[in-house]
Amino acid sequence: MCETCGCQTIHHHTSHRRVVDVFEGLLDANNAQAEANRRHIEAMGAVAINMISGPGSGKTTLLEKTIDLLKTRLRIGVIEGDIETELDADRIRAKGVPVVQLTTGGACHLDAPLIHQGIHSLERQLNGRGLDLLFIENVGNLVCPATFDLGEHRRVVLVSVPEGSDKPTKYPKAFMSSHAFIITKKDVLPYFDFSLEKAEIEALKLNPKLSVISLSAFTGEGLDAWVSYLRSLENRGRP
Repeated sequence: MCETCGCQTIHHHTSHRRVVDVFEGLLDANNAQAEANRRHIEAMGAVAINMISGPGSGKTTLLEKTIDLLKTRLRIGVIEGDIETELDADRIRAKGVPVVQLTTGGACHLDAPLIHQGIHSLERQLNGRGLDLLFIENVGNLVCPATFDLGEHRRVVLVSVPEGSDKPTKYPKAFMSSHAFIITKKDVLPYFDFSLEKAEIEALKLNPKLSVISLSAFTGEGLDAWVSYLRSLENRGRP
């Protein structure tokens, strides 16, 4: 159960209209905070990228590789979201960049108020230094993260080859609300029934403006296209 958005919650004594009103009020408050977050991030000189996917798609591994490739050229910060543990933050911390772990305690997504807290925690590590890129690794879930604006400038949805090429069809909102679609773990294509063409076609039907990149963080194939995409964004957040 997600205590924040109410997904999977059965309301025995509450009318449907009341549930809708509460949820709409929640989204309004979240969106107002998201706009404040965006202004705050831009004042830091940064572009924020919200990475959403199902569990195990390779978000953290891709972040590690991205940091390796860019940390000498760009100032990178990371906000990690998980239900529990600091495992992912520890992996990013080992790369020598500032990172904050946000644990939701049961909620299946990050929200803008949590990110507000994360930004302030990150700023304490920065000691007045700015950022070029702020990565937000959302909780592993393709449903609720697609609804909640965090104040990001770009939303990136990831699907790994083992998950199957039907994810755009099954989780359309995640693709309709994103700016880029990253297909990960391309190196295992020979071992899975995954069609790159089908996944791209179905995603672009939903959102023709999507940038689509297929890559392997393990072999490095496609990482140049991912880095080029990020470099094209790096000046957007500067005031």
